[in-house]
Amino acid sequence: MNRRQLLRGAFAAGLTGPALTALTDTRQSLDLALAADTAPADLSDLEAAAEAYGYGYHGQAPTRVLADLAGDFAELRPFLDTPQPVATRIRVCRTAGQMAGMVAIVLHDLGARKDARGWFATAATAARESGDDQLLAWVLAREAMVPLNYGAPQAASVLAEQARRAAGDRPTAAATLAAAVAARAYALSHQVEQARGALAAADALMERLDAGARADTWLTHGEQKHHVHLSHALTALGDTRRARESQARALELSAPTSTMTRSLLTIDAAACVHHDGDTEQACRRTVAVLDGLPDAYRTGLVHRRALDLYRSVPAQHHRESAVRELRDVLAA
Repeated sequence: MNRRQLLRGAFAAGLTGPALTALTDTRQSLDLALAADTAPADLSDLEAAAEAYGYGYHGQAPTRVLADLAGDFAELRPFLDTPQPVATRIRVCRTAGQMAGMVAIVLHDLGARKDARGWFATAATAARESGDDQLLAWVLAREAMVPLNYGAPQAASVLAEQARRAAGDRPTAAATLAAAVAARAYALSHQVEQARGALAAADALMERLDAGARADTWLTHGEQKHHVHLSHALTALGDTRRARESQARALELSAPTSTMTRSLLTIDAAACVHHDGDTEQACRRTVAVLDGLPDAYRTGLVHRRALDLYRSVPAQHHRESAVRELRDVLAA
């Protein structure tokens, strides 16, 4: 009220110098508030935590990572319950989008598809409010991997194309991921031309990524991750020569603690063996992967990839000992 009375008095004589000065002071006081980083130190800690989670499991059980992630995500709620400067709210929403997306990734890996979709929806809402189109594209591309890996590749291709539109044409990690996921979805849908076009686009974007975007995290798109996607797409296309090249490179770049990734690549390699005519060896390799996994990794994504291989075996082979053994391990 005092400021209003001051302004009324200043403008009583018209647009004088003092009046314009008072008006400018009013505007600049808001500019300072908008520009000020008044967020508590806790927000910086949570942003750093989101970055750290992006480096993946590091040999930890997925459920342990999930519990830690969800706990830190809950710490963001107070920042949204109270008014914040615009710049601070953008930071909160961006961090919330990243964390919710990573919770969804872990749930997807564990096979909790419905819950993963709910967390991806929350991540997308936060990404849109943050105004970060690349974060939104990353969320949509990651969400596409739920139907992709659990038997609905056409639904996955729709989400992947939404991600590609959100990311735009610039060579970003999200744009590269979206093209790679689209290639996998089209390959599994037997849309060969679309799959090869998306593969070419993903490779072209990958070549133009800067060093920061190539870091090996969930939020970026490193060479190892790129070859993991290529392995699956090329295996589905039956291009076993190129698939094996990507599998070898991805394994070379994968840490020994990357249990899930290494298991998926080995099952892709087994699928190539099956495609090339040695179903018995393919089943034995897949059984060896499943038998060697810790309990925390025997469900969810790895189980589904092995099940896909089993289902690709023609019925006339189902009585063979290696195929029966794979069936029994999957049913255990």
